[in-house]
Amino acid sequence: MSESTLVLFEVFVRSNRGLDHQHVGSVYASDHEQALVNARDVYIRRGEGVSIWVVKTTDIVASQESDVDTFYDPMDDKAYRHAMSYPMPEGVKNI
Repeated sequence: MSESTLVLFEVFVRSNRGLDHQHVGSVYASDHEQALVNARDVYIRRGEGVSIWVVKTTDIVASQESDVDTFYDPMDDKAYRHAMSYPMPEGVKNI
């Protein structure tokens, strides 16, 4: 298999039931099935994980830290989202 046919996959492992998958690294493989095998061989030693996800790196779309302002700034112009827009119930102390 030539290196040009290999695709980069990101590997996520869940260490125990009920926990979130965590990004642990990357592997090269020709397809998803081979990526699972490679991820198991590289990142799951001594039965440490209960689940593995592999995702083609090119399929991941992520925001950048510089984008954070665009997530929150639009909410500032909506006064109904601020607590001052709601009446205080009797018995609640205003600090």
